[in-house]
Amino acid sequence: MGYNVHITRKHAWFDDVGEAITLEEWIEYVHATPEMRLDGYADVETPDGILRVESKGLSVWLSYSGHQVDGNMAWIDHEEGNIVVKNPDQEILKKMVQIARSLNAKVQGEECEVYDAEGNSIGEVLTGENDSMPASVPRKWWQFWRM
Repeated sequence: MGYNVHITRKHAWFDDVGEAITLEEWIEYVHATPEMRLDGYADVETPDGILRVESKGLSVWLSYSGHQVDGNMAWIDHEEGNIVVKNPDQEILKKMVQIARSLNAKVQGEECEVYDAEGNSIGEVLTGENDSMPASVPRKWWQFWRM
């Protein structure tokens, strides 16, 4: 299992309403950014063999200091109108904020905390009386694997 952080334009990343980041926008951003590469898949070695994840928006941030050709990579994906990273570290969170600025969006964690330019949580975005997290946010099968 892991913790997803989202680049979103919505009030809350899981909302069905609000302006989405389209797959086309994301792909255009990736192609226009030399330090990004659109792969469309990721292979992860597990004790049981190779797990392959495929997604049209799955990209790699090549300038990540932890990037290793056959190992750790900063995978960034497009999912349901948001850009998503699993278990980002401080460096990746900072990059996510830069990407969010380019896309006129914000960086928001699973619990709706938002992040500043240094990748630090600066509080909750959900402040309305009727705002609440859903009891169970649906996930794709591969999101339970650590990447």
